[in-house]
Amino acid sequence: MFDDRVLLITGGTGSFGKAVLKRFLASDMREIRIFSRDEKKQDDLRKKYPDPKLKFYIGDVREPRSVAAAMRGVDYCFHAAALKQVPSCEFYPMEAVRTNVLGTENVLEAAIAANVKRVVCLSTDKAVYPVNAMGMSKAMMEKVMVAVSRNLQGTVICGTRYGNVMASRGSVIPLFVEQIAAGKPITITDPAMTRFMMTLDESVELVLHAFTHGQNGDIFVQKAPAATVAVLARALLEVMGRPDHPILEIGTRHGEKLYETLLSREEMSHAESRGNYYRVPPDGRDLNYAKFVEEGERRISAGHDYNSENTVQLDVPAMKELLLRLEFVQSIARGEPVDLDD
Repeated sequence: MFDDRVLLITGGTGSFGKAVLKRFLASDMREIRIFSRDEKKQDDLRKKYPDPKLKFYIGDVREPRSVAAAMRGVDYCFHAAALKQVPSCEFYPMEAVRTNVLGTENVLEAAIAANVKRVVCLSTDKAVYPVNAMGMSKAMMEKVMVAVSRNLQGTVICGTRYGNVMASRGSVIPLFVEQIAAGKPITITDPAMTRFMMTLDESVELVLHAFTHGQNGDIFVQKAPAATVAVLARALLEVMGRPDHPILEIGTRHGEKLYETLLSREEMSHAESRGNYYRVPPDGRDLNYAKFVEEGERRISAGHDYNSENTVQLDVPAMKELLLRLEFVQSIARGEPVDLDD
């Protein structure tokens, strides 16, 4: 389905965008467009992959005209552009709104106007029961995605939601590696804190599953394992041959949860299990709420959410096995230099 097609990746210079590039550069896709606002990262990517099918567009999802220009002639779009760091969004919540919410609206409206066939929007587990500005803005992004896709003809808009993507830029694994290399203690917030664990390749597979099977308003999640921060730290230290390296507990930071949730109790009540994934269809109710007042759903009260506490838990050996699937960690285990900013 990608033969002779044009794919646009918003936020394409990020970890996900580069993982998609590795997957599709050798395909028969006619053109892959990278849309982002960072010219330095685009230049680095251009030099790394001197492929004529790769095209670069400078722009910002906040600016509708730049999005519309990049969207012309596009068949498919993966929308990954976002502000993702919890602390920065806490201090600048309106910046998160402008990029994650209004920016998504710009992308979707441009895609519809350009007759794009399929759009997949990338979200996060922090959008479920959000306690921080980043999660709240992503929750609103999902609401925008579902609302825009309602009764839509010609363009299919669906989404994915995933947890911690291991070794992605700005995540905790590169931070731990940097601290170890500098001879500083690893800083962990709460050793009992759990997080879903997912590789970049799995994040691409999830998006491709949504792309292939999604209908308007659908949200897909992967059935992912989880681990405590303590298990992750111990596993990484053993992989690096530094099992006695000091670990410093600093306490939970503002905006952090003890565990993350991929599906709420309400979503689990009507989610479809599809092998390694869950599909959550959109809420099809309209503004006529009166007909829903007199009769509820018992299964919601009897159900439970899907979170990093009640999923499969990894121990240190299993966490090490998962870590060693990452090229980043493989290079570290071999003692090779790695680019912590890549």
